[in-house]
Amino acid sequence: MTSVIEFPWQQKAIILHSQYLINSFQHWTGNSLLDANGSPLEKAQALFEAPFVLVSHGTESDPIFNYGNRKALELWELSWEEFTKMPSRKSAEEVVQAERDRLLSEAATKGFSYFSGVRITSTGKHFEIQDGILWNLLDEQNKLCGQAAVYSKCTFITRSLAHTQHKY
Repeated sequence: MTSVIEFPWQQKAIILHSQYLINSFQHWTGNSLLDANGSPLEKAQALFEAPFVLVSHGTESDPIFNYGNRKALELWELSWEEFTKMPSRKSAEEVVQAERDRLLSEAATKGFSYFSGVRITSTGKHFEIQDGILWNLLDEQNKLCGQAAVYSKCTFITRSLAHTQHKY
């Protein structure tokens, strides 16, 4: 028996959310998030299995992650169930919260923003994101329903200050 949590992209709500991710990215940046054709289910699977990190959170006062593709779950070392219960602020240490808040505000105002920054995994490993894009998610009525971020390059930061680059 396959678990819905193991394959979240098969859930109706996630199929719809995947469309919001794809369509909103196109709306704000003019670029395609994913080169995939096919049904909404096939696009949802392609996003979940994509070779980049993709996350989103909702519009709560303390936003909770509501999506993380396989690369994101691997990076944060969490299951789908764990990741989608985590406030997105927990992805950054307190010392960088002001910069994170500024970035979220800038994207909220402009629709999208380019970013880099240090984040932290669930087990305390630090990594630096390079060349990320943060954008506002719009639903089918073009109403704000969250924010998403995508990136394909990050560097783990070790205590010895040596860097190991991982391309996602």
